[in-house]
Amino acid sequence: MPFCRSLLFAPGNHPRRVEKAFTLGADAVILDLEDSVPVSDKPAARKPVAAALAASARTQRRCRGYVRVNAMATAFCFGDLLETVDRGVDGVVLPKGESAADLHAIDWTIANLERERGLEAGSLDLIPIVETAAGIARIDRILQARRLKPYSGVWRVRRVAFGAGDYSHDLGLSPTHEEPELSHARACLVLASRAAGLEAPIDSPWFHFKDREGFRRALERSRRSGFQGRLCIHPDQVADANEGYGPSVEEIAEAERIVAAFRAAEAAGSAAIQVDGQMVDYPIVRRAERLLKALKGEG
Repeated sequence: MPFCRSLLFAPGNHPRRVEKAFTLGADAVILDLEDSVPVSDKPAARKPVAAALAASARTQRRCRGYVRVNAMATAFCFGDLLETVDRGVDGVVLPKGESAADLHAIDWTIANLERERGLEAGSLDLIPIVETAAGIARIDRILQARRLKPYSGVWRVRRVAFGAGDYSHDLGLSPTHEEPELSHARACLVLASRAAGLEAPIDSPWFHFKDREGFRRALERSRRSGFQGRLCIHPDQVADANEGYGPSVEEIAEAERIVAAFRAAEAAGSAAIQVDGQMVDYPIVRRAERLLKALKGEG
């Protein structure tokens, strides 16, 4: 799978910021129709968002392009999907994911739009943002929805994201700078994602965007806690997120040594060896292989 270290939001109703977002080095750009767009502008923002995604795809953008639609409970969600799911879109970000039924309804809609518009079945990602008490409480059941047959034949939820802002508001929390109040919710997402066979989750935006050192510390905590990337709300966060979640030179070199040594040992009839003083068996090798494949942009 390609890296998913930085996912940069850009407001769908600001064409210049949308155009610039694709040039800033993020692994993915999310054109937003939800929080950053006033209610009065939401319907009018759809066509420009679809056009921007199509145009950037034609010029062979170097990142993935997503659209964040409005939540299922709003009057805008279906129209957002209808007008933006087309060529040039790599996936849909769904806010306030609270049930397996929500995911299946969106999956059904996307599957039909893929079929109608000549897109490969199951090619579009669906990234739910879990950002309410109900979403965290039900996360195991939500992610086990993949056990039901998806409409395209391919379960399009490959990873989920955490929305700390709305989650804190829902619970009446006032998180401190180090955010220990959110550690339980984060742990739930990491564990449920692993149990469901998904990629590691994407962490919530860091809202103190002028505090670069605080952001770097938050990135380190997040990565150590099991997250693979970050939702970014400011262009200045992209480079730090890419560095914070990306493998270091030392980690890449270690992975290469592990894979090379294990392949040689396996050919000689051994499946448990030592590399740099640590025991290495199949799980360790698979992790090293995943890292090296991600560097090449492979699934």
